Formats: sequence, structure tokens, C-alpha cells
Amino acid sequence: MAEQYNKIYYTDDKITIRDMRQEDAAIITQEEIAQGWDATIDKYMARLRDRQEKNAVVLVAEYQGNVAGYINVYPESEWGAYADKGYPEIVDFGVLEKYRRHGIGSKMMDVAEQIAGEYCDKVCLGVGLHSGYGSAQRMYVKRGYIPDGSGVWYCDKVCEPYAACCNDDDLVLYFLKELR
Repeated sequence: MAEQYNKIYYTDDKITIRDMRQEDAAIITQEEIAQGWDATIDKYMARLRDRQEKNAVVLVAEYQGNVAGYINVYPESEWGAYADKGYPEIVDFGVLEKYRRHGIGSKMMDVAEQIAGEYCDKVCLGVGLHSGYGSAQRMYVKRGYIPDGSGVWYCDKVCEPYAACCNDDDLVLYFLKELR
């Protein structure tokens, strides 16, 4: 019998952070396409498989009962600057555009950091460098995330000085935060 994922991590009169369900993946994908993103359901289904294999905590945020965002915590980073160093990683975090500026992203980060803190006293993440990541970049710095010092990564490898790369979602800077 499949394990049930019905945990609520946070709730108030407007925001609920809970385990993602398969039907949430379809809603998020449809909403991302509607806002002009090149989205497919595949990445959300992969996150749900990772959860099933006990490799990730896969969350969704609701705002006034509507699916509004998503965030994932991997107990041990598998990518980039912190791969195999024992740090949990926050991966694939987003708030749908029509729900931004309601505190949803901050609350999701609070919950993700709390979950990460169950594994380690540090948490890491990678953030894209193009303007689509601008609000996330600012949020991470305000929350105390510090660049790791390894420079920019491209396609999961350090981008050597003066090397050609593309400013797409694979161009990333890694950050670390002390949780306590």
C-alpha cells in the first residue's frame, strides 16, 4: 500500500504549507504555462518520485485554498557545490506570479529551513542568475544565505573563468546558511 502524504506543516487564516499531492503537480504546471513559462509536469512528478523513495520532502503552498507555490527539501544535497557534503538542500522553489507579495515565499522558506534543520545545522541552495530569479536572489540574501565562494556553476560544473555559458536556468550560484 502506498504511503500517504497528508502532513500540514503550517497553516493560518490564508496560507497552508502541506505535502504536495499528484493533482497539485497538474495545477502548478497549468498555472505556469498560463503565465508564459515553458513548463511540463515532469519535474513535479520527479519530485514526487523522489519523495516516494524517501529522498525529498515535497511541499506545496495554498493561498486561500488555491495552490500557489512549491518548495522541496532534499536531506542531502546531490548537486553542485554541496553535493555529498551532508547538507540538506532547498530545491525548486517558486510562487505563482498571481500569488506573489502575500508572504507565501517567506513562509515556505521558514518551513523548508525548519525541515532542513532536522538534518543539519546548515542548509544550502542554488539560485539561477538571470532576471527571472531576481526576487529569489534578494530573498536569500535577506534571509542570511551567503555565496559559497566557488563561483558560478553551469550544467552542474564550475564555470571556469572566461568560459562560454548561457544565462539559462542551468547558470547557478550556490549559497549556504547557518541555521543555528
